[in-house]
Amino acid sequence: MKKLIIITLLFSTSCLMAEPAPGRAALLKNKDFGCDKIVFIKRVTYTANHYYSEYKNGAWLPGGNICVLSLKNGSVRELVKELKDGVFGRFDLSYDGKRIVFDWKKTYDDGYRIYEINSDGSGLRQVTFPQADEKELVRKYKNPKIPPVYRGYHHGTDDMHPCYLPDGGIAFISTRCQYGTLCGAWGNFSTTVLYRMDADGKNMKKLTNSSVSEAYPSVLPDGRIMYTRWEYVDKGAVSAKCLWAMKPDGSTSSEIYGNDIPLPPSFIQGRAIPGAPNTFIMLGAPHYPQTGIGTVIRLDMSKNIRTREPMTYMTPYVDIRSEGGFAFKNENGQWYNDRGGKGPIFRDPYPLSEKLFMVSHKPAGPGWTDPKAFDLYLLDEEGNVQLIYKDPAISCWQPCPLKKREKPPVPETAIDRKMAEKGLATCVVTDIYHGMEETPRGTIKYIRVLEQVPRPWAANRFWYEGERTRGAGSDAYDQQHSVITKKTHLGLKVQHGIVPVEDDGSAHFIVPAEKSIFFQALDENYMSVQTERTYVNYMPGETRACIGCHETPSDAATAKAKGVVKALKRAPSIPGPQPGEDKGGRPLYFPADVQPVLDKHCIKCHSGEKPKAGLDLRGTPTTYFSNSYEKLLNRKYLPIIGENHPKTGNVHYLPARSLGSHNSILVAMHSKGKVKLKDPKMAETAAKLAEKHKKVKMKPEELLKITNWVDTNGQFYGMWWGRKNLVHKDHPNFRPIPTFKRAISMVSIIPEEER
Repeated sequence: MKKLIIITLLFSTSCLMAEPAPGRAALLKNKDFGCDKIVFIKRVTYTANHYYSEYKNGAWLPGGNICVLSLKNGSVRELVKELKDGVFGRFDLSYDGKRIVFDWKKTYDDGYRIYEINSDGSGLRQVTFPQADEKELVRKYKNPKIPPVYRGYHHGTDDMHPCYLPDGGIAFISTRCQYGTLCGAWGNFSTTVLYRMDADGKNMKKLTNSSVSEAYPSVLPDGRIMYTRWEYVDKGAVSAKCLWAMKPDGSTSSEIYGNDIPLPPSFIQGRAIPGAPNTFIMLGAPHYPQTGIGTVIRLDMSKNIRTREPMTYMTPYVDIRSEGGFAFKNENGQWYNDRGGKGPIFRDPYPLSEKLFMVSHKPAGPGWTDPKAFDLYLLDEEGNVQLIYKDPAISCWQPCPLKKREKPPVPETAIDRKMAEKGLATCVVTDIYHGMEETPRGTIKYIRVLEQVPRPWAANRFWYEGERTRGAGSDAYDQQHSVITKKTHLGLKVQHGIVPVEDDGSAHFIVPAEKSIFFQALDENYMSVQTERTYVNYMPGETRACIGCHETPSDAATAKAKGVVKALKRAPSIPGPQPGEDKGGRPLYFPADVQPVLDKHCIKCHSGEKPKAGLDLRGTPTTYFSNSYEKLLNRKYLPIIGENHPKTGNVHYLPARSLGSHNSILVAMHSKGKVKLKDPKMAETAAKLAEKHKKVKMKPEELLKITNWVDTNGQFYGMWWGRKNLVHKDHPNFRPIPTFKRAISMVSIIPEEER
């Protein structure tokens, strides 16, 4: 790493200011900042064990403040002296530069709350407050009998990362949704999703419904909120922490970058670069154990967003090449891994221009948890750094020019009030073959509407103290606190039904709002040709359109005008049932969907001590699942995506027919020639098995039960609720048959003492 030579002048016992380096005299001139003051945070370095868990499991290290640095004389003024004994998280400066909104934590046992103060230090006020049931949440989820490392929430809720909106409101993230992170087996990691509220804290509204955490909102020049969205739908659980944007009312959410980029695992702290349209700065960070620190990356979104081409490393000597820890380049240009973070690390990039940024930076030397190692620096696009300010007693974070800035416009959204009252939204697909050009037109007949259901705190295993230590009786498996699958996906899927696709590739249909909705393109046999491995949160009354599969933001501008598509010439379809189903909305439950088909057609031969092919397909319960389910998943008869296996993989784009029934030996052998496997060896195996099973005569709706299960990635349980470990087989709540209503519910219908 190249470093500029600096000269320091002592301004006070706790303030060091760097003079411009020789040959770079303009670097610290006020014109680069556009002001003569910088606002920033002093805080002891976080010690939490994940990029998103700083509010939850770091050491309690109070102290610090929101501070203003004078670039004229190096003086530093603390703005909120009355809160100096707590911990300051993040802040945002109002557009007129007169107010600062921030999150602050009073004690270890209190959650972060949002406050506001004038930039001159006057007018402190609290904006958010604990929920009415905060004490009950603490009582319910804090269990002193459980070791701290496994313990659930030690306080009620948190409100964090506030951000001023152009309409006068405030966006922030919060755990008020009461969802648990899907890969947190003991419920001790909680999901944060995006909220908004009025300036006085009233009219609080949840904008998203993600199953795993969102963070770091900032406002783009067009008035949309950019934020980090962590997601996984049939892809690696760690990688896809990508940048998304939405309007301030939560509508029109869309990807900016990173949905199919595996490394770095986390794209966080994104901001638009002033004067450089469609260009952003962000931080690439590990998933763990460091807390939101990493390498600075500039994004040029005029390049192909499905590749790494948009990324240019401003700090090319540090990278993140695995789930955890850092990679540093030594003097010989060789890379070495260091989870302790003793090399140079960055946080909070703030763009002054396309080539110059303020950052919080720890030079090479102490490890990443050093309480005072991070200082304020200037960073240029070649990776050179120069000190702005250092406090030898405490770390410094999030530098921001204290000045007025242009307020973006307020984006408008057309809302259908009648649809909004029903909690519904409208979706239009103009051409489902866009992005799926290898699929012949006329192939796609239906769209299957699916939902990823968040795991509520209420699904905690309250009845068993050893749950979080995975003792006998635990329902935790493969990082699933309430087990859903065996080594496939970690979240719960439900099905809302199917809708027709017109012969021009268009579709027009209704979807439930405020849900995490994704689609599958189906052929005439209701088999998935392509699966959408992400999701959209539709807002009530919203109408939104997509061009087709694997769409990018640039596609809307380049798509050829085709006139009014056929689907828009009729009323929107309502998702309905498939053949053999009574309703469109249903849980996906292996024992009720697949096992009856196996019982009818398979167990006559595939059962007993020595079953044919060694495959026992009886539904005999195992510790977490059933014999047939585990045997089918253990065989190479169906393609599945393991979200935990590997955690940083499976995020790349997959061509049509890569997943699901069209790449499954199990389906091909029973499809009577309807499935043509691409792999010659798989096709040969399927043909041999088909010959052996030619007497098996499944009805189309029976085969559909198999293909539906394969296409949705091999789910076993249909809801979060119920006791699942075989130890509880005599309990009345042992593996209850799910209903759609219970599957999507965030509360249990069974009283606590009976669960």
